[in-house]
Amino acid sequence: MVHFSFFKSQLANDEFSFSMLRLTIRRKQEIIKLTEQLIAAITSGDFEGYTRFVDPHVTSFEPEALRNLIVGMDFHKFYFDHVLSKNNKPLNTTILNPHVHLLGDDAACIAYVRLTQYIDRDGVPITVQSEETRVWQRKDGKWQNVHFHRSGSLQAVSSK
Repeated sequence: MVHFSFFKSQLANDEFSFSMLRLTIRRKQEIIKLTEQLIAAITSGDFEGYTRFVDPHVTSFEPEALRNLIVGMDFHKFYFDHVLSKNNKPLNTTILNPHVHLLGDDAACIAYVRLTQYIDRDGVPITVQSEETRVWQRKDGKWQNVHFHRSGSLQAVSSK
């Protein structure tokens, strides 16, 4: 004799698992979208937009810092004030193969390859690649980028 209570219980478990899978996919998509919005603020030289996504005490390792740990926004603001905001070259940024790790309800890590395309002063198209990892933390209901690590070469079209 088949016990229908077993099937009912299994169905409830399957529905719960499916619901959790949908939630996981949505959260990963949210982290990718936040990262794209942050990169758009960087690419456009929008420091105010950048600060909406980044914790004031952000830490980072990046080529411009010459292997030093940077804490806070001052280092990044310099590039917005003197490089990014003065850049009149059209830029196109593409995020390739984003992979998100959810680290609980209020933390996530995303790793990806970033391609930045622009035209140099001689009219030659240039593509620059960097490998980036960003750690996001939800504070008071708002996601903030609290740490990032960017590898790649130093370029005239610098980006945070």
